[in-house]
Amino acid sequence: MSQIDKPRILIVDDDEAQRSAMSQLLAGWGYETTTAFDGRNALEALSDFPADVVLTDLNMPNLDGAGLLAELHKSPSPPPTIILTAFGSADKAIEMVRESGAFWYLEKPAQPKALRAILERAVAQAKLVRHSQRLERQLSSRGVLGGLVAQSESMRRVFALLEQAAPTKATMLIGGETGTGKEVTARAIHDLSPRRASPFLAMNCAALPDTLIESELFGHEKGAFTGAAERRAGYFELANGGTLLLDEIGEMPIATQAKLLRVLEERKIRRLGGSREIDTDVRIVAATNRDLREGIAKGTFREDLYFRLNVFEVTLPPLRDRREDIPLIAAALLDGLNKRHECRVTGLSPEVEKLFSEYAWTGNVRELRNVLERAVILAGNGLIRPEHLPPGFAGLPNRTVESTGSEVTLRAGVTVDEAERQLILMTVRHTGGNRGRAAELLGLSVKTLFNKLKQYGEPQDGQTEP
Repeated sequence: MSQIDKPRILIVDDDEAQRSAMSQLLAGWGYETTTAFDGRNALEALSDFPADVVLTDLNMPNLDGAGLLAELHKSPSPPPTIILTAFGSADKAIEMVRESGAFWYLEKPAQPKALRAILERAVAQAKLVRHSQRLERQLSSRGVLGGLVAQSESMRRVFALLEQAAPTKATMLIGGETGTGKEVTARAIHDLSPRRASPFLAMNCAALPDTLIESELFGHEKGAFTGAAERRAGYFELANGGTLLLDEIGEMPIATQAKLLRVLEERKIRRLGGSREIDTDVRIVAATNRDLREGIAKGTFREDLYFRLNVFEVTLPPLRDRREDIPLIAAALLDGLNKRHECRVTGLSPEVEKLFSEYAWTGNVRELRNVLERAVILAGNGLIRPEHLPPGFAGLPNRTVESTGSEVTLRAGVTVDEAERQLILMTVRHTGGNRGRAAELLGLSVKTLFNKLKQYGEPQDGQTEP
């Protein structure tokens, strides 16, 4: 085995004799080693010696094993750490394995057979992590990152920023028109972060009445308000350790913005009606289709919250500005739609590819998905052809279709407002009254849909919310 292929082990112990003996033992097993006399010295050593595994004593001056482990885990990809503990300290070592992310622990004096087995497992894990990271980089270079697919230069720049920012703890702000894939991007950020094994939750700030949004975010105690029959955890508690997407953040009430800012700064929440503060460890990703700076100018969005959220800003380009991505996105969407509807559609006909490349896609990727879903159902198998597309799509003849309860034919001369009203009411009926689903299909926020229905005189009670 060449020197460059040898696994690297950093040995940390304040006892010089034990450091030396351990180094000789591991060198005999084929490992490359270096040593440090305490935690601070170990952190300095790592800058020149990127260890695959850290083998550390628990009790040391200056910075002990627990402190070293905490510092290591500030890195997005910390090396596996094995704790060596004196007799009687096993309980603390076990707690570090369970709570602090140590790989394993061994009591001193470590039995060579057990030590060698644990080291081999730790090195194997380090190699697996490196392989996974290398694979993610390779996939991103081919136009795939998490659930995102693209090959355009504008999205390559987005991918590069996501790869840099995702492994950190920084809050992120995702901008872009409706339907550009902000939630998919937030999910990719989560999946590329050290929090990937913890919950990812998304809350649409526009889908909740102002009176309920704080309860949804922070939870409430029993009796906190009329109807609060029992204690309930909010999104911050449910997403603890993971990532929380606050979608349509620009719709959040100004009073709630002040409370959110306090949570982001202090990392503590208090349930409505509660007196106890609860520690929270949640990464916030916010998304908006608005220019929040306009909201700041109008007094509807707090400037201090904007700067707190906007540590990393990612703006997703509209689909019309990256038309070269359409075939790749369509192929990815077809895979999922075939599975969902048990179809075997193989792709787009040349005529449809041309129509798609020239179409404006005002609803972006969401509109593309809805067009494809209808086409997949109608085609069933083979290629999607123009006759499978919606009537009037991209200038196609507005064919008369049989009434299925999910299509509407408009006469020439109808006003835009009336056309919009018919489309909205038809879509709400089509979804069985599920206004959250209807808003998604229409490319509207739920709040906008509710306001439209109120304008049309539709009843607001008994509605089905998302």
